[in-house]
Formats: sequence, structure tokens, C-alpha cells
Amino acid sequence: MPSGVCKNIINARHLKDGYGTVSNPLRHDNQDFQQLKQYCLIRKVRYIDEMFPPDRRSIGQGILSPSEMKCVEWLRPGRIVSNPSFVVDGVSRFDFGQGVVGNCWFLASIGALTFEDHIFGQVVPLEQTFDEDYCGLFHFRFWRFGRWVDVVIDDKLPTINGKLIFVRSKDPNEFWPALLEKAYAKVCGSYSDMNAGTPSEALVDFTGGVHICIQLSEPPPNLWELMCRAGQSKSLMGCGTEQGETSANTVLPNGLVQGHAYTVTGVTQTVSQGQPVNLVRLWNPWGKGEWKGDWSDQSPLWQTVSPQDREMCLSVRDDGEFWMTLQDFCRFYSDLDICCLCPDFLDGSSSCHWNTSFYEGRWVAGTTAGGCTNNRDSFWTNPQYRVKIDKLSSECGESQGEKNMLVSLMQKPDKRNRRLVQSLHIGFSVFEVTGEYRAHRGKFPASFFDRNRAVAQTKTYLNAREVMEFVTLKPGEYLIVPSTFNPNETASFILTILSKAETHVHENSGGDVHRHMEVDVNDKHNKGENSEEDDNKRSLFRQFSDKYEEVDAEQLQMLLNENLKGHLKSGGFSLDACRSMVALMDSSITGKLNSEEFVNLWNMVNLYKDIFSKADVSQTGTLSLSELRNALMATGKNVSDEILNLIALRYGSSSGNITMENFISLAIRLTCMSQIFKQLSNRTTVTLHEPEWMYVTMYT
Repeated sequence: MPSGVCKNIINARHLKDGYGTVSNPLRHDNQDFQQLKQYCLIRKVRYIDEMFPPDRRSIGQGILSPSEMKCVEWLRPGRIVSNPSFVVDGVSRFDFGQGVVGNCWFLASIGALTFEDHIFGQVVPLEQTFDEDYCGLFHFRFWRFGRWVDVVIDDKLPTINGKLIFVRSKDPNEFWPALLEKAYAKVCGSYSDMNAGTPSEALVDFTGGVHICIQLSEPPPNLWELMCRAGQSKSLMGCGTEQGETSANTVLPNGLVQGHAYTVTGVTQTVSQGQPVNLVRLWNPWGKGEWKGDWSDQSPLWQTVSPQDREMCLSVRDDGEFWMTLQDFCRFYSDLDICCLCPDFLDGSSSCHWNTSFYEGRWVAGTTAGGCTNNRDSFWTNPQYRVKIDKLSSECGESQGEKNMLVSLMQKPDKRNRRLVQSLHIGFSVFEVTGEYRAHRGKFPASFFDRNRAVAQTKTYLNAREVMEFVTLKPGEYLIVPSTFNPNETASFILTILSKAETHVHENSGGDVHRHMEVDVNDKHNKGENSEEDDNKRSLFRQFSDKYEEVDAEQLQMLLNENLKGHLKSGGFSLDACRSMVALMDSSITGKLNSEEFVNLWNMVNLYKDIFSKADVSQTGTLSLSELRNALMATGKNVSDEILNLIALRYGSSSGNITMENFISLAIRLTCMSQIFKQLSNRTTVTLHEPEWMYVTMYT
């Protein structure tokens, strides 16, 4: 299975070819559901998933005691009940209740999912049964960090004394909830990796949709209208209560549970004693335990509404669902998550189309992880995205609300197991590009941020999976800079921009180069125009060449290391690096360099040695990643942040620093390959030449 950079390249090509959509999902762990099913049916065997095996590794640590773990038996549904079914009499939030793992956030999201048949069918393929073609194999689909994935599982479920440990159905014959939970546990790493979370995480993974989070301690004035529109537009809504003094789910005297996730299952307005009352309906994923205050099941206030409203809304049973006023909702709950396939609910407008731009990027310590705006010297090194916003069409302009753009920043995990992921504090700033900077190309320098204040930004940096802001931006050009709060923190991210107006977005690290260094082109050994200098180079060459006046990779290695040994670290040029140089400069294809080819190579070596020395302002004998950026600019190579990060991984040490020998090897390779691609694009014969010389300026 490919990994690392190769895997990223393959995934990018898959996305470009249409893979990773809900109708054509990627295969999680490279497992193909149809191929596995055919294999099992042909051989008449029941499937066992080796990638998520039915043993203690898949349960994980910390949720079962050692004595309980010894009692666990993994059983297929047919051994738990005599007549298992995938779905019994349709799907409902009342079908299931929470097990021993603390994944109320996930189950609250499933409760919301059951209201939308179309979305539910995308996540849970309903054609699956325990009857025809059954082989113990099931699959589910989730949106995971920019792409839909199809997740395959076997149907062995963990039990103790024949009873399910985790989520269980009210009808013991129904198994879609337990199997869905197992599939999500697989993408999280284990069942224990599902412990603790927020509804927004699963809501987004079920829809791949637009997500906004509202802090109920400071609700927007139009909260009620927003929730009503969300309900009408088939949005999924979840919320949570404040954590208590401990992490325990303490049941308060009012019936609510501290630090607990709930599903918003409805909103309605009724008339009580001649006054309109806004009511919110909520559901506890425990399947029991309800609010005991005003408008609860036993509240006398229900006798003050019309019989029709009472019959439509009131259900007096302990099923975990209850009503409360909007005021009490904001008082006792901390946040509200709304997730929808379309952002129309944000302002109630369906007269104009929202445009979506989606970008993947990465912060890398030392190159593109500059931290927040507090870090004035390094903030500019963060990834930058330039956005041009056109004027709204007349239809949109008439109905435009105050906000017209939603910006979302999501950090991607670097660990397979969810519980091992350390979420960084992330946020973003938006700057308007005006005046002299409109003609600027490439990455904006530190001076731009010294002179310009952000016109919009996240209110605070949060250690959440996703942060977002709904902002107002007039037509024009803007720069969006996502960052971590602290500099030199490495992580991957997804930036999503939704706008009513037509937008044009591009990653801004390419383009024109800021020339940061001077190289003296009058230095004769650089230009190679002095015959005496060339004679000296040929004399040096003959000291190491064979009788045919050629050097191979081993001879070149000795030549370079002996003549540059005062500048080299980590053992000098490797044999592999010298083989690469020979292959690049060997125009006669003999596997060796003649004197002319060597002179061209030696000129390059000396040029890049000088560039390295000038870029090494710290005088450490190595280049930090910020110094590497300047050195590459001095060679005339214009590389994006993504390429710079890959270069650091390929040529840097464990500390991220680049030695002179690695920089020279890199620079020669970039120079030769750029010449090759340029000549290929011009359909000419490929001949390698010395690099062109240029004046560049460095700012220290």
C-alpha cells in the first residue's frame, strides 16, 4: 500500500478524477466492498476484517476493566438473536440507546441523521440485509477531511453474556445502529477512540456539508429565525451542555446532564395565555432522562395551549425527548451546531447560488508555520490564499443579508487513532489587498502585514477540529491567512470558502519571487568565462579522472569531498547524490563526465556554494527552512509552500536543517530538471547548460 507523499499524490489524482465523492467514495484501508463480497460468496465463507479485528485492539483501552475485557465475546447478530434484521420498521432516533463508551456526541448526531432519509441513505446503504447474499460483510460511508470514504466491516460485535456492550437497539433484532457505530469506531481507530467529542464532528462526517457553531452564551439576535430556517432546509442540529467540575456526566436536579450532547429534533411556536412562546425540542441519546422545568412532559404549561398544539407536540413518556423555551435553551446549553448540505439557511435566500472553494494545505515548522499575528516576523510565512470577490448579481443583491461569506478552517489529524490527536489552536485572518499590492504576485511579505490590519478574523484561536466565521466582505481582493496560534507547529488543514458572489481563489505561495539575496555575477569562477580559471578546473578534473579523462560517480564523490571538505557536514556528498549529478550532467550518456561536463557541474557547485554561504545568515553551516526559502529564491527557482515542505522532508535532517552538500545536490537537480521540462515543453532537443546568472537582493 502506498504511503507518505506517494499516497498524497495518488489521493490528489483520485480526487481530480472524481473519486472521493459520495457517489464514488474512496476505499478506506484500500478495502473494496464488492470484491470482498464476491470473494466470500464464491468461497462460501463469513467475512472477518483483518484491518479492524474482533479482539481487544479494536475495543481499545480505558473503557472496560481487565476483568470485563476477559469476558468479551465477539458474536455475529445471528448468534445474539435468532432472527436479526438490519432495519426493523424504518429508522428513528428512538431505535437505540447509548452503551458504555462515552460517545453521546456521535449518537446525538445519528439522532439528527434519522430525520433526513436522503442523507441517512448516503451514510447507511439500506439494501444491506441478513438474508440473501449474506456473508457477514457490511459497509458505510463517511465524509472524512475532504473526501467520502467507504468503510468495510465484519458484523462480529463485542458482547458480554450475550448482550451488546456498546450501542444497542430498543428492538433486539435491529442491528443498523451497532454496525454503524462499529464502522465509525474503525475510522476513529477503536471504540475507545470515540470517547468524548462534539456533535459537529459527526454531523460533518455524515454530510460533508456546511457547518456553523453558535455560542449560546452570546446568541445572535436572529437565533430563532436561523433555527427555523435550518429546520425547514433539512439541516442537522446538535448541542451540548456545559461541563461540570468533573468529566462525569452528572444529572442535575433539573434533569439535564452535564457535559452531554443532545440532538435538536424540532422547533415550534405556540400560543400560551395569549402570548407567543418559542419552543425547542431536544433528545437525549441515552434514550431516557429528560428536562424537568417549564414545558417538560409533566409541566402544567401544556394546559395553557390549544388542544391541537398539545396533541401535536406533547408525548408523555420517558424516551429522552422533551421541549423547553428558547430562553432556557440558551441558558442551559453552551453551543449549537448546525450542519446542512446547502448554506441557504444562513440568510433565508434561495435566489442566488453559493460558490464553494476547497483547499488543502499544511503548516510545517520552520517553513510555513508562522503562528498568529502576534508573531510579526514569521506570520507572513503561513500559507496564503488570494481571493477575488465579484459584485453580486442583481437577484442576490436585493436579498443579500449582512453576511456574504463563510470561511471554515479544519485541521486534519496526523494520527490513525483519534484519541492520540492533539488539536492545535487554529484560526485565520482576512486582509484586504489594496493600492500598490494589487499588482503584487507571489507571497505577501512581512511589510504587507505591518501596514495592513485584518478586516475579518476568527474571534479566538480554538483547539477544535474546525473553526469558522460568517463575514461581510465587499467586492474586491483579499488575502486569507490560516495559522496556528503558536509558530512552528506542524499540521495539515482544509480551508473552505463559501460565498454568494463569484469568487476566484488561488494558493498564493507561487508567482513572482521576492529577491532576497545578492549573487555577484562578476565573480569569474561563477561565470566560467576566464580561460585560466577553466584550465584550473580541468587540471583539478584530471587529478581524479581515468585514462579516458572521465570521472564516474565514485571519483566525483572523492573530488567533491576533498575539495569542499572545509564546508561540508554529515560526511560530505553521498554516492547516491553523485550518481544523480552524473546522470543529470552526462549528455553523452556514458555514465561518466568528460571535462566539459565536469566544468559545467563545477561552475554550478561553486555558484550554489556561494548562495548557501550568503543564505546562512546564522553562520551555523546549515540552512534553517526560512534560510532555505531565501536560498532557493536566489537560485531563481520559484517553489510553492507545498514543494518547499516536500524539499524539507526529502533533503533536511531530523532537525529540519539543510547541509551544504544537500543544498547543492538539490539546486543542481532543480536547475537541470527545469531546463529539461522547459525544453520538452518547447519540443526541442534536451541539452543541459549552466544556469543563467541574475542579480537578486536579500533582506535580513
